[in-house]
Amino acid sequence: MSQVRSLNRVILVGRAGRDPEITVLPKSGQQKAKFGLATDEGYWDKSTNAWKDLPTEWHNIIAWGPQAQKVERSVHKGDMVIVEGRIRTRKWQDKSGQDRWTTEIQAENVTVLDRNKEGGQGAGKSYAPRESFPDAGSPGSFPSGPDGDEAGFEEDPF
Repeated sequence: MSQVRSLNRVILVGRAGRDPEITVLPKSGQQKAKFGLATDEGYWDKSTNAWKDLPTEWHNIIAWGPQAQKVERSVHKGDMVIVEGRIRTRKWQDKSGQDRWTTEIQAENVTVLDRNKEGGQGAGKSYAPRESFPDAGSPGSFPSGPDGDEAGFEEDPF
């Protein structure tokens, strides 16, 4: 019998909605970077012979430790960014005690892209890598929150 395995892997390409916010978790001293990433999609509508944009999707991106330091240094509002990582949904309580859930992308790799100076505006945009950096942790692991658990490390970050 072979063992069936699953895979939690996401690759996003989009624009940083703001400069990363850097925090240091009080109990562990672990550094965390967070920022929003906007992705856009669309399709060619044959009936109107025009491009149709779908609503922008926003993603919460989290990076830890040395990766967070590199994100702080490299990612800026408006940058085109490729993020590779895992999807995590965690439960937290708001100020009134209500349970809430937040879905985040825990970044393993982040590559920041610049516009190719010859690319110009519109559909012919071309991008070249500015800086790429892999996760500094052990393969397949993420640093934990202050209590040794990824979930519940603080109230909702966004």
